Amino acid sequence: MERKHKIHDIEKSSLKYKICISGAAESNHCAANALQMSEELGREIVRQNGVVVTGATSGIPYWAAKGAKEEGGISIGLSPAASEVSHVKTYKLPIDYFDLIIYTGFDYSGRNLLLTRASDAVITVCGRMGTLNEFTIAFEDQKPQGVLLGSGGTADHIQDIVDKMHRGAGKIVYDTDPKKLVQKVIKLIEKDKLVKIKK
Repeated sequence: MERKHKIHDIEKSSLKYKICISGAAESNHCAANALQMSEELGREIVRQNGVVVTGATSGIPYWAAKGAKEEGGISIGLSPAASEVSHVKTYKLPIDYFDLIIYTGFDYSGRNLLLTRASDAVITVCGRMGTLNEFTIAFEDQKPQGVLLGSGGTADHIQDIVDKMHRGAGKIVYDTDPKKLVQKVIKLIEKDKLVKIKK
């Protein structure tokens, strides 16, 4: 007999939260400690029973994946490439520090959409235009988000951008401390989940 899935199953779910780290692949303009903070975010997500999801690229996302794996956690990458060969040879992206990489074949903009939609929340660290693209996709989707303040780049402009766009505050939390930020993001995911269950 087919089992019907009930709201109770969702409420009691033991699935790990998938938290995307979005940030600059090239980090020269980021804060001096941005890579270390990204690595600590990866570690902290694992410590708080989450899975790290990134765009399978270098820079900020790479260090988050590194932190997750060194903490003994799970790291998932979504690549803009259509294959492992293309990922490495054409896009020149890394394959270490991942448990699996999903090859989307949708280039960067298409990858960004899948990346944010596949995640329960998005955390922005430093960043450039692609990071802003991921942020705005998640904002439009009303996805829970965190912003690591003091990391430089896009992250340090988001509050101002949100204020000036006149679309509300969104589901966004801010902090300068990786551990506190992950705690806030998880609370936001859980609150968002409860609201959706009760609808």
